[in-house]
Amino acid sequence: MLTRKSKFFLMAGIAALCISCSDDSNSLKASDTDKNDDKVADKTVIPNPNIETADGATFETKGKRAYNDYGTFEEATVAYDSYDGGVKMVRTVDVYTTDAPSVVSGSIAEEYIPSDYAPGEYGGDIGGEYGGEFNGKTYGLLTASEWNDLDNWSDWTDILNGEFSNKTAYWKFYPSTLAAVKVVDENGNGLANVSVELLNGDDVEFATKTDNTGLAYCWVKLFEDAIQETVNAEDFSLKVNGKVSEAPVELSLLSGEFKINTITSDAKQADAKADVAFIVDATGSMGDEIRFLQSDLSYIIDHASSETNIALRTAVVFYRDEGDQYLTRGKDFSTDVANTQAFIGEQSANGGGDYPEAVHSALEATLQNFSWNESARARIAFLILDAPAHHQDSIIESLQKSITFYAKNGIKIIPVAASGVDKDTESMLRFFDIATGGTYVFLTDDSGIGYSHIEASVGDSDVEKLADLMLRLIKKYVE
Repeated sequence: MLTRKSKFFLMAGIAALCISCSDDSNSLKASDTDKNDDKVADKTVIPNPNIETADGATFETKGKRAYNDYGTFEEATVAYDSYDGGVKMVRTVDVYTTDAPSVVSGSIAEEYIPSDYAPGEYGGDIGGEYGGEFNGKTYGLLTASEWNDLDNWSDWTDILNGEFSNKTAYWKFYPSTLAAVKVVDENGNGLANVSVELLNGDDVEFATKTDNTGLAYCWVKLFEDAIQETVNAEDFSLKVNGKVSEAPVELSLLSGEFKINTITSDAKQADAKADVAFIVDATGSMGDEIRFLQSDLSYIIDHASSETNIALRTAVVFYRDEGDQYLTRGKDFSTDVANTQAFIGEQSANGGGDYPEAVHSALEATLQNFSWNESARARIAFLILDAPAHHQDSIIESLQKSITFYAKNGIKIIPVAASGVDKDTESMLRFFDIATGGTYVFLTDDSGIGYSHIEASVGDSDVEKLADLMLRLIKKYVE
Protein backbone atom coordinates (compact mmCIF):
# COMPACT_ATOMS: atom_id res chain seq x y z
CA MET A 1 0.00 0.00 0.00
CA LEU A 2 1.36 3.41 -0.82
CA THR A 3 2.20 5.66 2.13
CA ARG A 4 2.55 9.41 2.42
CA LYS A 5 6.00 10.89 2.73
CA SER A 6 6.73 13.09 5.71
CA LYS A 7 7.35 16.80 5.43
CA PHE A 8 7.28 19.84 7.63
CA PHE A 9 4.87 22.74 7.68
CA LEU A 10 6.02 26.34 7.82
CA MET A 11 3.40 28.80 8.95
CA ALA A 12 2.87 31.75 6.60
CA GLY A 13 1.25 35.04 7.46
CA ILE A 14 -2.21 35.58 6.09
CA ALA A 15 -2.16 37.92 3.08
CA ALA A 16 -4.75 40.64 2.70
CA LEU A 17 -7.50 39.56 0.37
CA CYS A 18 -8.51 41.59 -2.63
CA ILE A 19 -10.27 41.13 -5.91
CA SER A 20 -9.41 42.71 -9.21
CA CYS A 21 -12.03 42.38 -11.91
CA SER A 22 -11.86 42.81 -15.69
CA ASP A 23 -13.58 41.36 -18.70
CA ASP A 24 -10.74 39.08 -19.77
CA SER A 25 -7.15 38.19 -18.95
CA ASN A 26 -4.81 35.46 -20.15
CA SER A 27 -2.12 35.39 -17.49
CA LEU A 28 -1.80 35.63 -13.73
CA LYS A 29 -0.74 38.91 -12.22
CA ALA A 30 2.84 39.42 -11.18
CA SER A 31 1.91 38.72 -7.57
CA ASP A 32 1.34 35.06 -8.44
CA THR A 33 4.55 34.51 -10.40
CA ASP A 34 6.46 31.54 -8.99
CA LYS A 35 10.14 31.13 -9.77
CA ASN A 36 9.62 27.35 -9.97
CA ASP A 37 6.60 27.59 -12.25
CA ASP A 38 7.71 26.36 -15.65
CA LYS A 39 6.21 27.82 -18.78
CA VAL A 40 3.99 25.79 -21.08
CA ALA A 41 6.24 23.75 -23.37
CA ASP A 42 6.25 24.51 -27.06
CA LYS A 43 4.27 21.88 -28.94
CA THR A 44 5.13 20.35 -32.29
CA VAL A 45 2.31 19.40 -34.60
CA ILE A 46 2.55 15.72 -35.52
CA PRO A 47 -0.52 14.56 -37.46
CA ASN A 48 -1.44 10.93 -36.88
CA PRO A 49 -4.32 9.89 -39.14
CA ASN A 50 -4.20 6.33 -37.81
CA ILE A 51 -5.64 7.27 -34.43
CA GLU A 52 -9.38 7.78 -34.59
CA THR A 53 -11.85 9.49 -32.31
CA ALA A 54 -14.97 7.76 -31.01
CA ASP A 55 -17.10 9.45 -33.65
CA GLY A 56 -14.91 8.06 -36.44
CA ALA A 57 -12.97 11.22 -37.30
CA THR A 58 -9.17 11.24 -37.20
CA PHE A 59 -7.25 13.84 -35.24
CA GLU A 60 -6.75 15.67 -38.52
CA THR A 61 -10.47 15.79 -39.29
CA LYS A 62 -11.87 15.41 -35.81
CA GLY A 63 -15.40 16.35 -34.91
CA LYS A 64 -16.75 16.70 -31.39
CA ARG A 65 -14.40 14.81 -29.11
CA ALA A 66 -15.65 12.05 -26.84
CA TYR A 67 -14.48 10.00 -23.85
CA ASN A 68 -11.48 8.21 -25.33
CA ASP A 69 -10.04 11.26 -27.07
CA TYR A 70 -8.66 12.70 -23.83
CA GLY A 71 -5.24 11.54 -22.67
CA THR A 72 -4.25 9.45 -25.73
CA PHE A 73 -0.58 8.48 -25.83
CA GLU A 74 1.37 7.90 -29.05
CA GLU A 75 4.64 6.62 -27.62
CA ALA A 76 5.46 5.69 -24.06
CA THR A 77 8.21 4.19 -21.96
CA VAL A 78 6.33 2.69 -19.07
CA ALA A 79 7.29 0.98 -15.82
CA TYR A 80 4.69 -0.75 -13.66
CA ASP A 81 4.63 -1.57 -9.97
CA SER A 82 1.64 -3.32 -8.42
CA TYR A 83 -0.21 -2.10 -5.32
CA ASP A 84 -3.33 -3.24 -3.53
CA GLY A 85 -6.21 -2.93 -5.94
CA GLY A 86 -4.31 -1.88 -9.03
CA VAL A 87 -1.10 -0.70 -10.62
CA LYS A 88 1.24 2.23 -10.13
CA MET A 89 2.39 3.33 -13.56
CA VAL A 90 5.39 5.62 -14.04
CA ARG A 91 5.80 6.69 -17.64
CA THR A 92 7.80 8.97 -19.89
CA VAL A 93 5.62 9.75 -22.85
CA ASP A 94 4.91 11.74 -25.94
CA VAL A 95 1.34 12.67 -25.10
CA TYR A 96 -1.31 14.08 -27.40
CA THR A 97 -2.99 17.13 -25.93
CA THR A 98 -6.69 17.82 -26.24
CA ASP A 99 -5.74 20.07 -29.13
CA ALA A 100 -4.57 17.05 -31.09
CA PRO A 101 -2.62 16.56 -33.22
CA SER A 102 -0.32 18.65 -31.00
CA VAL A 103 2.02 16.58 -28.87
CA VAL A 104 4.10 17.40 -25.80
CA SER A 105 7.28 15.34 -25.59
CA GLY A 106 9.11 14.11 -22.56
CA SER A 107 6.31 14.32 -20.02
CA ILE A 108 6.81 12.28 -16.85
CA ALA A 109 3.89 11.26 -14.68
CA GLU A 110 2.61 8.72 -12.18
CA GLU A 111 -0.82 7.13 -12.26
CA TYR A 112 -2.61 4.63 -10.07
CA ILE A 113 -4.81 2.42 -12.18
CA PRO A 114 -7.46 -0.04 -10.99
CA SER A 115 -6.87 -3.60 -12.15
CA ASP A 116 -9.82 -3.51 -14.56
CA TYR A 117 -8.10 -0.75 -16.54
CA ALA A 118 -4.53 -1.90 -16.09
CA PRO A 119 -2.52 -3.36 -19.00
CA GLY A 120 -1.24 -6.85 -19.69
CA GLU A 121 -0.47 -9.09 -16.76
CA TYR A 122 -1.70 -6.46 -14.29
CA GLY A 123 -5.32 -6.39 -15.39
CA GLY A 124 -7.83 -6.58 -18.21
CA ASP A 125 -7.18 -7.19 -21.88
CA ILE A 126 -7.03 -3.60 -23.09
CA GLY A 127 -3.66 -3.37 -24.79
CA GLY A 128 -5.07 -2.81 -28.27
CA GLU A 129 -3.02 -0.71 -30.64
CA TYR A 130 -0.63 0.22 -27.82
CA GLY A 131 0.89 -3.26 -27.73
CA GLY A 132 -0.21 -4.24 -24.24
CA GLU A 133 0.61 -0.87 -22.67
CA PHE A 134 -1.86 1.41 -20.92
CA ASN A 135 -4.56 2.33 -23.42
CA GLY A 136 -4.56 6.00 -22.45
CA LYS A 137 -8.27 6.24 -21.70
CA THR A 138 -8.39 8.38 -18.59
CA TYR A 139 -11.56 10.37 -19.20
CA GLY A 140 -15.01 9.25 -18.12
CA LEU A 141 -13.86 6.71 -15.53
CA LEU A 142 -14.16 8.55 -12.21
CA THR A 143 -17.58 8.31 -10.56
CA ALA A 144 -19.20 10.76 -8.17
CA SER A 145 -22.43 11.91 -6.54
CA GLU A 146 -23.86 15.30 -5.62
CA TRP A 147 -25.78 16.49 -2.56
CA ASN A 148 -27.19 19.98 -2.11
CA ASP A 149 -27.68 20.89 1.55
CA LEU A 150 -29.67 24.02 0.72
CA ASP A 151 -32.21 21.88 -1.12
CA ASN A 152 -32.38 19.49 1.83
CA TRP A 153 -32.75 21.82 4.80
CA SER A 154 -34.30 19.27 7.15
CA ASP A 155 -31.44 16.87 6.45
CA TRP A 156 -28.97 19.69 7.10
CA THR A 157 -30.64 20.21 10.45
CA ASP A 158 -30.16 16.54 11.27
CA ILE A 159 -26.50 16.46 10.28
CA LEU A 160 -25.60 19.66 12.17
CA ASN A 161 -27.27 18.21 15.24
CA GLY A 162 -25.74 14.79 14.59
CA GLU A 163 -22.55 13.84 12.75
CA PHE A 164 -21.34 17.45 12.41
CA SER A 165 -22.32 18.51 15.92
CA ASN A 166 -18.68 18.89 16.95
CA LYS A 167 -17.49 20.19 13.56
CA THR A 168 -18.98 23.67 13.79
CA ALA A 169 -16.82 24.57 16.78
CA TYR A 170 -13.84 22.76 15.22
CA TRP A 171 -13.89 24.94 12.08
CA LYS A 172 -15.67 27.92 13.69
CA PHE A 173 -18.37 27.88 11.02
CA TYR A 174 -21.98 27.96 12.22
CA PRO A 175 -24.30 27.79 9.15
CA SER A 176 -27.55 27.41 11.05
CA THR A 177 -29.57 30.63 10.61
CA LEU A 178 -30.34 31.77 7.08
CA ALA A 179 -32.16 34.51 5.22
CA ALA A 180 -32.79 33.03 1.76
CA VAL A 181 -33.71 35.62 -0.86
CA LYS A 182 -35.13 35.46 -4.38
CA VAL A 183 -34.81 38.64 -6.43
CA VAL A 184 -37.19 38.89 -9.37
CA ASP A 185 -38.25 41.43 -11.98
CA GLU A 186 -41.83 42.69 -12.37
CA ASN A 187 -42.66 39.56 -14.39
CA GLY A 188 -41.41 37.23 -11.70
CA ASN A 189 -38.21 36.25 -13.54
CA GLY A 190 -35.12 35.70 -11.40
CA LEU A 191 -32.46 38.41 -11.70
CA ALA A 192 -28.81 37.33 -11.67
CA ASN A 193 -25.82 39.11 -10.12
CA VAL A 194 -27.87 41.50 -7.97
CA SER A 195 -26.24 42.66 -4.74
CA VAL A 196 -28.03 41.53 -1.56
CA GLU A 197 -27.13 42.62 1.95
CA LEU A 198 -28.62 41.40 5.22
CA LEU A 199 -28.58 44.33 7.62
CA ASN A 200 -28.55 44.03 11.39
CA GLY A 201 -29.64 47.52 12.30
CA ASP A 202 -27.26 49.72 10.30
CA ASP A 203 -24.52 47.08 10.12
CA VAL A 204 -24.02 44.61 7.29
CA GLU A 205 -24.46 41.13 8.72
CA PHE A 206 -23.81 39.32 5.42
CA ALA A 207 -23.36 40.36 1.79
CA THR A 208 -23.69 38.33 -1.39
CA LYS A 209 -25.06 38.36 -4.95
CA THR A 210 -27.89 36.48 -6.58
CA ASP A 211 -27.09 33.48 -8.74
CA ASN A 212 -28.35 32.82 -12.26
CA THR A 213 -31.83 31.96 -10.90
CA GLY A 214 -32.09 35.05 -8.70
CA LEU A 215 -31.38 33.23 -5.42
CA ALA A 216 -29.09 34.55 -2.70
CA TYR A 217 -28.25 33.16 0.74
CA CYS A 218 -27.45 35.47 3.67
CA TRP A 219 -26.23 33.94 6.92
CA VAL A 220 -26.72 35.21 10.45
CA LYS A 221 -23.65 35.02 12.70
CA LEU A 222 -21.92 32.55 10.39
CA PHE A 223 -18.75 32.57 12.47
CA GLU A 224 -20.35 32.84 15.91
CA ASP A 225 -21.84 30.11 18.09
CA ALA A 226 -25.11 31.98 18.54
CA ILE A 227 -28.16 30.53 20.23
CA GLN A 228 -30.94 30.60 17.65
CA GLU A 229 -33.60 31.50 20.17
CA THR A 230 -31.81 34.80 20.81
CA VAL A 231 -31.87 35.78 17.11
CA ASN A 232 -34.77 38.17 16.49
CA ALA A 233 -35.87 38.47 12.85
CA GLU A 234 -37.22 41.95 13.57
CA ASP A 235 -33.66 43.20 14.02
CA PHE A 236 -32.85 42.48 10.37
CA SER A 237 -33.68 44.01 7.00
CA LEU A 238 -32.69 43.25 3.41
CA LYS A 239 -30.97 45.68 1.09
CA VAL A 240 -31.31 44.67 -2.57
CA ASN A 241 -29.54 46.52 -5.37
CA GLY A 242 -28.90 49.40 -3.00
CA LYS A 243 -32.51 49.72 -1.79
CA VAL A 244 -33.71 48.62 1.66
CA SER A 245 -36.84 46.48 1.53
CA GLU A 246 -39.66 47.34 3.90
CA ALA A 247 -40.88 43.74 4.01
CA PRO A 248 -40.14 41.85 7.24
CA VAL A 249 -37.32 39.32 7.02
CA GLU A 250 -38.17 35.65 7.41
CA LEU A 251 -35.37 33.50 8.76
CA SER A 252 -34.84 29.77 8.19
CA LEU A 253 -33.85 28.15 11.47
CA LEU A 254 -32.66 24.65 12.22
CA SER A 255 -35.58 22.31 12.85
CA GLY A 256 -37.79 24.84 11.12
CA GLU A 257 -39.26 25.50 7.70
CA PHE A 258 -37.02 26.67 4.88
CA LYS A 259 -38.31 30.13 3.95
CA ILE A 260 -37.56 32.35 0.95
CA ASN A 261 -37.89 36.14 0.97
CA THR A 262 -39.06 37.21 -2.51
CA ILE A 263 -38.23 40.79 -3.47
CA THR A 264 -39.06 42.56 -6.72
CA SER A 265 -36.30 44.77 -8.10
CA ASP A 266 -35.72 47.05 -11.08
CA ALA A 267 -32.13 45.82 -11.41
CA LYS A 268 -30.91 45.02 -14.90
CA GLN A 269 -30.33 41.44 -15.99
CA ALA A 270 -26.65 40.45 -15.87
CA ASP A 271 -24.42 39.93 -18.87
CA ALA A 272 -24.55 36.51 -20.52
CA LYS A 273 -21.07 35.71 -19.28
CA ALA A 274 -19.70 33.31 -16.65
CA ASP A 275 -16.40 32.48 -14.97
CA VAL A 276 -15.52 28.94 -13.89
CA ALA A 277 -12.33 28.28 -11.89
CA PHE A 278 -10.83 24.95 -10.88
CA ILE A 279 -8.78 24.80 -7.66
CA VAL A 280 -6.90 21.50 -7.50
CA ASP A 281 -4.84 19.84 -4.77
CA ALA A 282 -1.64 18.64 -6.46
CA THR A 283 0.11 17.03 -3.48
CA GLY A 284 1.40 13.46 -3.63
CA SER A 285 -1.67 11.94 -2.01
CA MET A 286 -3.69 12.95 -5.08
CA GLY A 287 -1.52 10.73 -7.26
CA ASP A 288 -4.09 7.92 -7.33
CA GLU A 289 -6.65 10.12 -9.11
CA ILE A 290 -5.08 13.29 -10.49
CA ARG A 291 -4.36 12.04 -14.02
CA PHE A 292 -7.96 10.93 -14.36
CA LEU A 293 -9.09 14.28 -12.94
CA GLN A 294 -6.90 16.11 -15.45
CA SER A 295 -8.49 14.25 -18.33
CA ASP A 296 -11.95 14.92 -16.94
CA LEU A 297 -11.19 18.63 -16.50
CA SER A 298 -9.92 18.87 -20.05
CA TYR A 299 -13.14 17.32 -21.35
CA ILE A 300 -15.31 19.48 -19.07
CA ILE A 301 -13.66 22.73 -20.17
CA ASP A 302 -13.95 21.75 -23.82
CA HIS A 303 -17.63 20.86 -23.66
CA ALA A 304 -18.72 23.55 -21.21
CA SER A 305 -17.38 26.15 -23.60
CA SER A 306 -19.07 24.65 -26.65
CA GLU A 307 -22.38 23.49 -25.15
CA THR A 308 -23.55 26.57 -23.24
CA ASN A 309 -25.08 29.76 -24.58
CA ILE A 310 -22.95 31.78 -22.22
CA ALA A 311 -19.59 33.39 -22.96
CA LEU A 312 -17.51 31.21 -20.64
CA ARG A 313 -14.04 31.86 -19.27
CA THR A 314 -12.02 29.28 -17.36
CA ALA A 315 -9.09 29.46 -14.96
CA VAL A 316 -7.15 26.96 -12.87
CA VAL A 317 -5.02 26.91 -9.71
CA PHE A 318 -2.95 23.97 -8.50
CA TYR A 319 -1.72 24.08 -4.92
CA ARG A 320 0.47 22.08 -2.56
CA ASP A 321 1.79 23.07 0.87
CA GLU A 322 4.43 25.14 2.59
CA GLY A 323 7.91 23.70 1.94
CA ASP A 324 6.94 22.07 -1.36
CA GLN A 325 8.29 23.00 -4.78
CA TYR A 326 5.52 25.57 -5.07
CA LEU A 327 2.59 26.76 -2.99
CA THR A 328 0.20 27.82 -5.76
CA ARG A 329 0.48 28.09 -9.52
CA GLY A 330 -2.21 28.86 -12.02
CA LYS A 331 -3.62 30.45 -15.15
CA ASP A 332 -5.98 33.41 -14.98
CA PHE A 333 -9.35 33.49 -16.71
CA SER A 334 -9.30 33.12 -20.44
CA THR A 335 -11.68 32.33 -23.26
CA ASP A 336 -8.85 30.32 -24.83
CA VAL A 337 -9.83 26.76 -23.92
CA ALA A 338 -6.55 25.31 -25.18
CA ASN A 339 -4.56 27.63 -22.93
CA THR A 340 -6.22 26.30 -19.78
CA GLN A 341 -6.14 22.70 -20.98
CA ALA A 342 -2.45 22.78 -21.81
CA PHE A 343 -1.60 24.13 -18.35
CA ILE A 344 -3.70 21.45 -16.65
CA GLY A 345 -2.04 18.70 -18.68
CA GLU A 346 1.44 19.74 -17.52
CA GLN A 347 0.75 19.31 -13.81
CA SER A 348 1.51 16.29 -11.63
CA ALA A 349 0.98 15.23 -8.03
CA ASN A 350 3.95 15.56 -5.70
CA GLY A 351 4.94 16.94 -2.31
CA GLY A 352 2.67 17.04 0.69
CA GLY A 353 3.23 14.37 3.28
CA ASP A 354 1.36 15.41 6.39
CA TYR A 355 -2.38 15.17 6.01
CA PRO A 356 -3.50 18.84 5.91
CA GLU A 357 -2.56 21.02 2.93
CA ALA A 358 -2.52 24.73 2.04
CA VAL A 359 -6.23 25.02 1.24
CA HIS A 360 -6.32 28.54 2.66
CA SER A 361 -3.51 29.66 0.35
CA ALA A 362 -5.34 28.26 -2.67
CA LEU A 363 -8.52 30.12 -1.77
CA GLU A 364 -6.57 33.33 -1.20
CA ALA A 365 -4.68 33.03 -4.50
CA THR A 366 -7.90 32.47 -6.44
CA LEU A 367 -9.26 35.72 -5.03
CA GLN A 368 -6.09 37.81 -5.18
CA ASN A 369 -4.76 36.84 -8.58
CA PHE A 370 -7.77 36.09 -10.77
CA SER A 371 -9.66 38.70 -12.77
CA TRP A 372 -13.18 37.62 -11.79
CA ASN A 373 -15.76 39.35 -13.99
CA GLU A 374 -17.98 41.32 -11.61
CA SER A 375 -20.66 41.84 -14.29
CA ALA A 376 -21.04 38.13 -15.16
CA ARG A 377 -24.26 36.27 -14.42
CA ALA A 378 -22.40 33.43 -12.68
CA ARG A 379 -19.07 32.68 -11.00
CA ILE A 380 -18.13 29.15 -9.88
CA ALA A 381 -15.07 27.68 -8.17
CA PHE A 382 -14.64 23.90 -8.12
CA LEU A 383 -12.41 22.95 -5.17
CA ILE A 384 -10.93 19.49 -5.80
CA LEU A 385 -8.99 17.96 -2.91
CA ASP A 386 -8.44 15.01 -0.60
CA ALA A 387 -7.23 16.75 2.59
CA PRO A 388 -8.33 19.58 4.89
CA ALA A 389 -6.74 22.91 5.66
CA HIS A 390 -4.30 23.04 8.56
CA HIS A 391 -6.22 23.40 11.80
CA GLN A 392 -4.66 26.57 13.22
CA ASP A 393 -6.41 29.72 14.43
CA SER A 394 -4.73 32.01 11.90
CA ILE A 395 -5.58 29.65 9.04
CA ILE A 396 -9.20 29.29 10.16
CA GLU A 397 -9.37 33.08 10.22
CA SER A 398 -8.06 33.12 6.64
CA LEU A 399 -10.71 30.58 5.61
CA GLN A 400 -13.43 32.73 7.16
CA LYS A 401 -12.21 35.84 5.33
CA SER A 402 -11.98 33.98 2.02
CA ILE A 403 -15.47 32.50 2.31
CA THR A 404 -16.80 35.97 3.18
CA PHE A 405 -15.25 37.36 -0.01
CA TYR A 406 -16.43 34.44 -2.15
CA ALA A 407 -19.98 34.95 -0.91
CA LYS A 408 -19.85 38.74 -1.23
CA ASN A 409 -18.81 38.45 -4.86
CA GLY A 410 -21.30 35.74 -5.71
CA ILE A 411 -18.73 33.00 -6.27
CA LYS A 412 -20.21 29.57 -5.59
CA ILE A 413 -17.76 27.04 -4.18
CA ILE A 414 -18.45 23.49 -5.36
CA PRO A 415 -16.13 21.07 -3.56
CA VAL A 416 -15.14 17.77 -5.17
CA ALA A 417 -14.01 15.38 -2.43
CA ALA A 418 -11.48 12.77 -3.56
CA SER A 419 -10.24 9.62 -1.81
CA GLY A 420 -8.65 10.31 1.56
CA VAL A 421 -11.28 12.80 2.69
CA ASP A 422 -12.32 12.26 6.31
CA LYS A 423 -15.25 13.75 8.23
CA ASP A 424 -13.25 16.82 9.29
CA THR A 425 -12.56 17.51 5.62
CA GLU A 426 -16.10 16.74 4.51
CA SER A 427 -17.59 19.09 7.10
CA MET A 428 -15.16 21.87 6.12
CA LEU A 429 -16.07 21.48 2.44
CA ARG A 430 -19.79 21.47 3.12
CA PHE A 431 -19.49 24.59 5.26
CA PHE A 432 -17.77 26.24 2.29
CA ASP A 433 -20.40 25.24 -0.25
CA ILE A 434 -23.51 26.00 1.81
CA ALA A 435 -22.10 29.40 2.86
CA THR A 436 -21.59 30.39 -0.79
CA GLY A 437 -24.73 28.81 -2.26
CA GLY A 438 -22.88 25.88 -3.81
CA THR A 439 -23.34 22.12 -3.67
CA TYR A 440 -21.27 19.14 -2.53
CA VAL A 441 -19.69 16.63 -4.95
CA PHE A 442 -17.89 13.53 -3.74
CA LEU A 443 -16.09 10.75 -5.61
CA THR A 444 -17.34 7.20 -5.08
CA ASP A 445 -15.80 3.74 -5.17
CA ASP A 446 -17.92 2.71 -8.16
CA SER A 447 -15.10 3.46 -10.62
CA GLY A 448 -12.54 1.32 -8.78
CA ILE A 449 -9.97 4.08 -9.26
CA GLY A 450 -7.83 5.30 -6.41
CA TYR A 451 -8.04 4.55 -2.72
CA SER A 452 -11.39 4.03 -1.03
CA HIS A 453 -13.78 6.93 -0.45
CA ILE A 454 -15.67 7.43 2.79
CA GLU A 455 -19.43 7.26 2.82
CA ALA A 456 -20.69 10.84 2.72
CA SER A 457 -23.21 11.98 5.32
CA VAL A 458 -26.01 12.49 2.82
CA GLY A 459 -29.34 11.04 1.79
CA ASP A 460 -29.98 9.01 -1.34
CA SER A 461 -28.00 10.30 -4.31
CA ASP A 462 -27.32 9.14 -7.84
CA VAL A 463 -23.91 7.95 -9.02
CA GLU A 464 -22.72 9.67 -12.19
CA LYS A 465 -19.55 9.99 -14.23
CA LEU A 466 -17.68 12.83 -12.54
CA ALA A 467 -17.07 14.73 -15.78
CA ASP A 468 -20.74 14.51 -16.75
CA LEU A 469 -21.80 15.60 -13.26
CA MET A 470 -19.51 18.64 -13.25
CA LEU A 471 -20.56 19.58 -16.76
CA ARG A 472 -24.20 19.32 -15.67
CA LEU A 473 -23.55 21.61 -12.71
CA ILE A 474 -21.79 24.20 -14.86
CA LYS A 475 -24.79 24.30 -17.17
CA LYS A 476 -27.20 24.45 -14.23
CA TYR A 477 -25.46 27.41 -12.59
CA VAL A 478 -24.49 29.50 -15.61
CA GLU A 479 -27.40 29.22 -18.07
